[in-house]
Amino acid sequence: MSEILEDKPDALVQKLDSLPTEPGVYKFLDTDESVLYVGKAKNLRNRVRTYFQQSRQRDGRIAVMVRKAADVDVIVTDTEAEALILENNQIKELQPRYNVNLRDDKTYPYICIKNERFPRVFKTRTVKQDGSKYFGPYTDVSKMNKMMDAIRSVFQLRTCSLDLSEEKIEAGKYDVCLQHHIDNCKGPCEGLQSEADYMETIEQVEKLLNGQTQELIDLLKDEMQSQSDRHNFEEAARLRDQIQALKKYSQDQKIVSQDFADRDVFALHVDRDDGIACGVLFQVREGKMIGKRHKYLRHIEGRTDEELILSFVENYYADAHFVPEEVLLSHDPSAHPAQDTHALQELLRQAQGRQVPINVPQQGDKASLVRMAASNAKLLVGEWKTQQMKRERDRIPESVKALRGELGMDDLPHRIDGIDVSHHGGKETVASCVVFTDATPRKSDYRTYKIRSTDEGTPDDYQAMREIVERRYRRMLDEDGPWPDLVVIDGGKGQLNTAVEVLEDLGALDRFQVIGLAKRLEEIYKPGDSAPVLIGKDSPALQLLQKVRNEAHRFAVTYQRKRRKKKTLQSELLDIHGIGPKTAQKLLGEFGSVAKVKEADEAALAEVVGPAKAETIVGYYTNADETAGVNAES
Repeated sequence: MSEILEDKPDALVQKLDSLPTEPGVYKFLDTDESVLYVGKAKNLRNRVRTYFQQSRQRDGRIAVMVRKAADVDVIVTDTEAEALILENNQIKELQPRYNVNLRDDKTYPYICIKNERFPRVFKTRTVKQDGSKYFGPYTDVSKMNKMMDAIRSVFQLRTCSLDLSEEKIEAGKYDVCLQHHIDNCKGPCEGLQSEADYMETIEQVEKLLNGQTQELIDLLKDEMQSQSDRHNFEEAARLRDQIQALKKYSQDQKIVSQDFADRDVFALHVDRDDGIACGVLFQVREGKMIGKRHKYLRHIEGRTDEELILSFVENYYADAHFVPEEVLLSHDPSAHPAQDTHALQELLRQAQGRQVPINVPQQGDKASLVRMAASNAKLLVGEWKTQQMKRERDRIPESVKALRGELGMDDLPHRIDGIDVSHHGGKETVASCVVFTDATPRKSDYRTYKIRSTDEGTPDDYQAMREIVERRYRRMLDEDGPWPDLVVIDGGKGQLNTAVEVLEDLGALDRFQVIGLAKRLEEIYKPGDSAPVLIGKDSPALQLLQKVRNEAHRFAVTYQRKRRKKKTLQSELLDIHGIGPKTAQKLLGEFGSVAKVKEADEAALAEVVGPAKAETIVGYYTNADETAGVNAES
């Protein structure tokens, strides 16, 4: 562990030993205090310390995260179940780069029970953290509309948005509307229905939304019989109509299990080539399929199928309002030694009041349900890939498509690196790398390099090219990207061959295609080809390459000029006896220019470089001015 921690801040090293041993959530932060990763743990100290153990096997993504981590923040919880819920909320809020990303493909609608007095029930596509209850999302909008129709026909709920506070109702602020007169609302706005009675109805609505249709029908039957026994025949008739409406709604649902149990069925399909997975959930209530939902999982590199399905299941139950009698999975998380399902089991137990079995069926009706869910997941992954291809075709500029054809590339060159070397008579050798994504400059990814390996005054473009290529792509190997699809070297065969040699030594040559672009005839050189490729001057492919090459040249020359100007400014200060490069740089950093240094009084200079050097600087410029005056008089 010491080797991994040797480059870490002392505060982080000390914190690892003082972390609590309770359950909770941990967050790794980088030097800018941005959150890199969020996780949960049964024992925070043991879990966090494992990331820094030399023997721990880590995938590339987590290894990069650990290298970037400069601090860790923890939140202690009472139980693992609380940690799971908190972790889920933190991931949704912070969207850390190195967590598995779960998201719906689009904004599906929900049914909301509003957090208010006399709650309304309505459809929405916006989920707010305001204490309201949300059921869904409904991927089949027609099913949601049938549910809303059933709620409207069975329950007499208000549809208005009035503020039904106790004070306003008692003050007689409102009059009943048409909905009351046609028996669709019991008139709570005029105090004709108590809050307790209304909330009993909301409880029944929740049962329907959770798929407990038969249980609700049985409750209403008991109530109908009670009303009939008390000779409240009008109310009994209304309950009879409710029961018939519920039976009709229930008959429209597909029976998938003959034991009429409540189950959640989770299945996963993973496409490693495209880095995408999809989790599907079938909600089975009283043996009937009442809903289906899915999420796409991104950032799956290095994650096993068992880890991914556990993430999907935990993400769902962290927000769920209902927990069934049994959970069925397509993969067994507990079969993977690195997985801990204890937090999930505890969360389910707390919600259900008893242990909820989590099973991975291999045969029978339950296994058929899981296979059906897995088939749906595979279909959704296929749909996602088709949509991605369509979006890609729609947004890719013609120049990128043309460049792929001209260079004979298998894949589109979405991301292009352009590299150039610049010097001034062999001095101040620098290099630049510019980045274009889909033919557009991505200036936040531009980089400049001061070349260290060439002799001052002796131009050596090949050595400079060797250094920049080695520095840039060694770092990419360390951080696993972001990799370009194409690298454009400003130069001919010689520069290209130099770059290829370095890339071969690094083992990075097969990561992307690299070409050289010679300026005189705009010849394109490819590794191993003796003859250049010539592209028509009017081709958008050549115009894109020229744009990349010219931008790399501009960026390198601009950087070199800045360095020369800075050095020229420094050289005048270096003529002052006792002023070295560090002091000169300090003065320029504080005052901005040599002219401002010259104008500064001795007190201001003393604050920066001390009294002795301040006196020397003032004396130097005073003598220089006097000498200039004498020369002018003569």
